[in-house]
Amino acid sequence: MARFIDELKRTHACGALRESDIGTQVVLFGWVQNRRDHGGCIFVDLRDREGIVQVVFDPAEAAEPFAVADRCRPEWVIGVRGRVRDRGAMRNPRLPTGAVEVVALEATVFNEARPAPFPIEDGIDTHEDRRLEQRYLDLRRPELQRNLRLRARMNHETRCHFVEEGFLEIETPFLVRYTPGGARNFLVPSRVHPGSFYALAESPQLYKQLCMVAGLDRYFQIVRCFRDEDPRLDRQPEFTQIDVEMSFVTQDDLFGVVERLVFRLWERVLGVPLRASYPDGRFPRIPYDEAMRRYGNDKPDLRFGLEHVDVTALVVEHAGGGIGLLEPIATRFREGRDRIECPGEIVKVMRVPASLGLSRTEADRLEPLARSMGARGLGRVRIGDDGRSWTQSPFARTATDGFRDAVNAACGAQAGDWVFWQFGRASMVHTVMANLRLHLGRRLGLIPEHGSGGQWKFAWVVDPPLFERDEQSGQWVAAHHVFTRPRDEHLPWLETDPGRVLCHRYDLVLNGFEIAGGSIRLHDPEVQSRVFRVIGLSEQEARDKFGFLLDALRHGAPPHGGIAFGMDRLVMLAAEARSLRDVIAFPKTQSGIDRMTGAPAPVDPALLAELRIRTVEPG
Repeated sequence: MARFIDELKRTHACGALRESDIGTQVVLFGWVQNRRDHGGCIFVDLRDREGIVQVVFDPAEAAEPFAVADRCRPEWVIGVRGRVRDRGAMRNPRLPTGAVEVVALEATVFNEARPAPFPIEDGIDTHEDRRLEQRYLDLRRPELQRNLRLRARMNHETRCHFVEEGFLEIETPFLVRYTPGGARNFLVPSRVHPGSFYALAESPQLYKQLCMVAGLDRYFQIVRCFRDEDPRLDRQPEFTQIDVEMSFVTQDDLFGVVERLVFRLWERVLGVPLRASYPDGRFPRIPYDEAMRRYGNDKPDLRFGLEHVDVTALVVEHAGGGIGLLEPIATRFREGRDRIECPGEIVKVMRVPASLGLSRTEADRLEPLARSMGARGLGRVRIGDDGRSWTQSPFARTATDGFRDAVNAACGAQAGDWVFWQFGRASMVHTVMANLRLHLGRRLGLIPEHGSGGQWKFAWVVDPPLFERDEQSGQWVAAHHVFTRPRDEHLPWLETDPGRVLCHRYDLVLNGFEIAGGSIRLHDPEVQSRVFRVIGLSEQEARDKFGFLLDALRHGAPPHGGIAFGMDRLVMLAAEARSLRDVIAFPKTQSGIDRMTGAPAPVDPALLAELRIRTVEPG
């Protein structure tokens, strides 16, 4: 073994050998993927991070390495010196190295390995929890190594992009002051200051704004953030952001920087000529209200149709003329019920073309899905063969010809189409119809399958409301955060009609996922005070929560704005991975547990006593 590494240095990665290397001597290090004894020669597939190459141990060539191969088993770590030769008629077109093989001249075992608890290969059906318990083995699988290499390249290109655009990479604290509101923080006790706690930063938001006040002009960092929230498919308790802030910019300026980053990542890392799909170099922009109306959510998947149509106005117009189940909603509108103030009720329809082949049985099965999301049911009609009449629905018995024709025209219904209805509280209708659209998109094959090299549909969702009503208290609350700048033309409505105030907040959406979000910030102390008053935040409460930032803004803050990418989610989509855990080296489970190390875990009571922390028994 001493000769290897000390004297024989690695010359090539296993996956790097090609026909151009035939006849050369190489030194390879790696893991035994598998071993095949053909009764004369032993063949070993040797694997490292870059791929696999076949090594031939032939006793006629060299007896000593043959003896080494004779005792090797999968996942043993070995070194080989050998000669590259052509595989001739035995080439393997499925491997990048399949045209060549290495004839072993020397070999050594660096480390033996006990049998692996699951196969080290892609496509295995071993339960994820078991694989996470020994993540260091799971990470040997080619799929996960490809994902982490992709992530590393995206990190590199991101840094290069922002440096070239004139940004400074600046680190901000992880241990920060706890401020109530927003996401739940993890707390860290201070030993030096008993009874006091740091919080782990959920984002660098306040610090990056302070960098702008400090005159640093353009800031970025690829930063870890922490939120004590329930994990899910696309969320972990610790996650990574590409965090950005810029001074003296408009929303359009910031969009340009971000769009150039995305084009760079897709073209240089994925090899996808994304600009061909966006020849003007810009992603489409969808107003928030339009996104909710057409898709039911503010992160629409634009790879397929099945758009919603709001027919509330038609219901009101035809009230009293035979609209049956919809009459109560029309009555409430006639009585002047305001949809923004109440919140109100709406009526939406979604057409499913006959060409998609949705059967009556399948249509009926959608009602339990709607009920599981809080709906009382799911209205549905089928358009008759005449292209006009409604069948298979209670609506068909009560709708007038005028109402039916108006709805058909609004959604473009034709013979054999299904039209699904949902009506009631706006938030419920949007939720049910958005999820119904996605369910049907998957069920009817409208969304590309995982790993199919699918479409990339980007869009900005812009101009959302600055405020929203809290459904419990009825009070106005900030829809995003209180430092978001209102649109200038909407400032007169702050005191008179807050629900109409839109703001410079924006989300970048990809294939139904929000991958980045941010806003132009409020740098004017007077307008900031007016926003605080709308949400009922007193001057003292504002100072308790954000005093240091408010003081900074009064010391000459430039106009500024920023954005943050969810790096984990961005890589997950770029890699076409199934979950965030597939693009994070050492992730937590859905319940926030590290299966490999056993974290979180109890600690020594003496340490808790030193930190002045007293535990309380559950119950």
